[in-house]
Amino acid sequence: MQQKKALVLGAGGFIGSHMVKKLKKEGFWVRGVDLKFPLFSETQADDFVIGDLRDPYLCKNIIDMKFDEVYQFAADMGGAGYIFTGENDADIMHNSATINLNILDASMRRNIKRIFYSSSACIYPQENQVDPDNPNCEESSAYPAHPDSEYGWEKLFSERLFLSYGKNYGMEPRIARYHNVFGPEGTWQGGKEKVPAAMCRKVAEAIKNNKNEIEIWGDGEQTRSFLYIDECLEGTCRLMRSDWTGPVNIGSDERIAINNLAKMAMAIAGQNFALKHIPGPQGVRGRNSDNRLISEKLNWRPSRPLKDGMTQTYQWIEKQVQAQK
Repeated sequence: MQQKKALVLGAGGFIGSHMVKKLKKEGFWVRGVDLKFPLFSETQADDFVIGDLRDPYLCKNIIDMKFDEVYQFAADMGGAGYIFTGENDADIMHNSATINLNILDASMRRNIKRIFYSSSACIYPQENQVDPDNPNCEESSAYPAHPDSEYGWEKLFSERLFLSYGKNYGMEPRIARYHNVFGPEGTWQGGKEKVPAAMCRKVAEAIKNNKNEIEIWGDGEQTRSFLYIDECLEGTCRLMRSDWTGPVNIGSDERIAINNLAKMAMAIAGQNFALKHIPGPQGVRGRNSDNRLISEKLNWRPSRPLKDGMTQTYQWIEKQVQAQK
C-alpha cells in the first residue's frame, strides 16, 4: 500500500507543528512549509521548506505532487494585542488573503481535492457577542456578517474563497472555525500570544520577580472558551476525513471569564495575586463555542476540562520563564 502524503502549511507555527507530529504518528509522509522552523522543538516533517507563501512561485514549487491531505494553517495572526489594535489590519488582510489565493490556485492545478482551511470564531457578528453570559456563535449566525476585526473579515472572505473553489473546480474543502486554541509550544510572549498563555506567563513571572499582582486588560468580565491543542487536532482530522465540508466550530463550550482564567492559572501555581485592571484591547464581551452541529455531524465534541489543559500549559510556560535570564 502506497504511503499517504500530507502538506502542512504554517508548519512552523503552533497548530501546524503539532499537526505534523500527529500525521507522522499516523504514518504519513509530511512536507511542512513556513517562514520559520518550529521555535520550541525540532520539526518531525520529512521535508520542511522555508519560504514565503505570499509568493505564488513558491506555492507552485511546494505543491509539486498529488497530496492526499493539505492543511492550510498559515496566516498573519496573533492574540488580542496584535489583532485589535488596528495597527496591523492591512498586513493581516493582505498577507492572509494572498496566501490563501496562492495555495488554492496551486492546489487546483495539481488536482488536489481534500484541503483543510483553519477559519476562526472571529468571523461571528459582534452584536451576537455583547452579553458575556449568553453569546451566540451558532454556525448559521455568521450572516448577516459583522465581525469585530479585519482579521475576522479576512477569515470570512477566505471561507467563501475555499467554498468557491469547491463549487467551481471540484475541490473538497473542509472548514473549521477555531475557538482560541492553546497548549504547550505555543507563542507565550511578545504580543501575539493568546490569553491562556499570557495568564500563565504573568503568574510565572510574578512568582519569579516577587510581585504581588498581575495585570488584566479591561474589567476581566469578558468571557471566552479555550480549546486544548490535542482536541483541536482530533476535531480537525475527523472533519478532514468526513464527507462534510463545514464550516463548523471546533472549540470548547466551557465558557470562562478572563478574571477566573487568571485565578485558575494562580491556583495551578499555588498562588493568590491581586488582579490589576488596566486599559487594553479586549475584543467582544462574550464568545463560546456552540457544539451542537459538530456533535450532530461528526458524532464528537471537545470534552477535555479547561483546567487540565491549563495545567499542562502552565507547567511548560513556567519552564520557559525560569529559563529566561
